[in-house]
Amino acid sequence: MSTALPLPTNSLALHPISTWLRTLHRANPVLSVAGWLHVLLFGVALVLLPLDVRVVTGTPVWLKPLKFSLSVLAYAWTLGWLLAALPPVAQRAVRRISWGVAASMVVEIGCVFLQAARGTTSHYNVASVFDIVVFQLMGVFIAANTVLTLAALYLVWRHRPQGPAGYVWGIRLGLLVFLVGSVLGGVMIGLNRHTVGAPDGGPGLPGLGWSTRAGDLRIAHFLGMHALQALPLLGWWLSRRIPSRATLLTWLGATLYAGAVALLFIGAMQGQPLLAR
Repeated sequence: MSTALPLPTNSLALHPISTWLRTLHRANPVLSVAGWLHVLLFGVALVLLPLDVRVVTGTPVWLKPLKFSLSVLAYAWTLGWLLAALPPVAQRAVRRISWGVAASMVVEIGCVFLQAARGTTSHYNVASVFDIVVFQLMGVFIAANTVLTLAALYLVWRHRPQGPAGYVWGIRLGLLVFLVGSVLGGVMIGLNRHTVGAPDGGPGLPGLGWSTRAGDLRIAHFLGMHALQALPLLGWWLSRRIPSRATLLTWLGATLYAGAVALLFIGAMQGQPLLAR
């Protein structure tokens, strides 16, 4: 059962990772276990990466499952930690959101691994009826996850999370910009591709795959999604260093962050690569 998490402020960064993980598991066991599942899947993909020489859209077949496992791990544990800061009155809703997010992420990563094992891509794949069903299934659960994140955003605005003002606003604004990043993912689904100005799968940045020849919507999507980690950390740091101005500076930081997401999106839609090669 989830319980409100008494968040430390000045001492937070001094806690060992084991203490952080135990605290997270007590506060939100559902998202804690979901995260550990993705740790396991990350290990599986890491082992298979050098063993399976197949290539999909120009990259090793197990690179995408590896990156998705790491991304969902960060999402699940961060969301669990942030929602645990809500007061007890909100924790029943937090449990429901946590179960829904965990289920959505398990389906998503399951589809990614299934298609990698088949030697094909999971996203924008309409090569067969089976591929279409898999892609549509992913779309349904990502949409469900977006709705659940909206519910989480509502909770953190209705019920003040524990912690100093800068951290509280970091949580609220981080979830808001995260949702913007989720919407950008929907744009890619609507276009049925992530590259603008060239086919998917061309030359890209090492390890990331972001196009170096055309616009790539994944960059703005990536930055927007990781506002969930960046902005609460910014607000927490500012609350420690400049408590009297932490709220104002957190808002300023969130505005600049959102502006960067918007500029990257506009540039990608105009076919401009982040780094041309």
